[in-house]
Amino acid sequence: MSNDTVGKTLLVAFSVCLVCAVVVSTAAVALKPLQDANIERDRQQNILAAAGLLDESMTVEEQFSSVQVRAVDLSTGLYTNEIDPATYNHLKAAKNADLSSSFQELDTRDIAKIGRRENYAVVYLVEDERGQLDKVILPIRGYGLWSTMQGFLALEEDLNTVAGIGFFADGETPGLGGEINNPDWKAQWINKAAFNNGELALGVLKGLVVEGTPGAESAVDGLSGATLTSKGVDNLIKFWLGENGFRPFLDNLKVGEA
Repeated sequence: MSNDTVGKTLLVAFSVCLVCAVVVSTAAVALKPLQDANIERDRQQNILAAAGLLDESMTVEEQFSSVQVRAVDLSTGLYTNEIDPATYNHLKAAKNADLSSSFQELDTRDIAKIGRRENYAVVYLVEDERGQLDKVILPIRGYGLWSTMQGFLALEEDLNTVAGIGFFADGETPGLGGEINNPDWKAQWINKAAFNNGELALGVLKGLVVEGTPGAESAVDGLSGATLTSKGVDNLIKFWLGENGFRPFLDNLKVGEA
């Protein structure tokens, strides 16, 4: 009798598939700690880069060891122990009705188009050699033309001067909206004033900034050919530095009550 039967062929195929599945599953489990470590290292690198602190001569872990990671209650602007900042995922929290707020509850428009706002956020504080606040780095996100742009905005110790900005996730059009990560465009943000006489002023223009004109100290050039992406960045900045974003926290931090 020939061994080349349909039954034996199926048995061999099933056995091969089973062995491959076991091998792939085992590899996935074994590699997960390494993958998680790489994701965390990438996050830390983006935080440091946004604040202009990334030093290629040092490891990311060494540099990030001096960064304080704190959880903030966005409704009060105060530090909280309600969540563990080391494991907290703000995107997952924003999808959970028990851990987030609708914009009807916040009594405001969803100008950043994020759907819901998480109740807690994780912020990053950098101190100088004297133990004084040097920079604060805030997570920001909002919808552009095609995607939700995610990044970090860093402020200097005065909590008004921009130290830097960076986006680590976006699906904007390369060469147009994708220019949000162009070093030249990001450099325009540095030393801009977030607030003017207590009012939120930082934003992206539709055109080019004319130095010396009113508001130029807080304005950044719009991206050529990427009006909706530029508007998206402008909206997310206005939301996250506004009253339903980090404004209460920044106000508390200024007077030492965070």
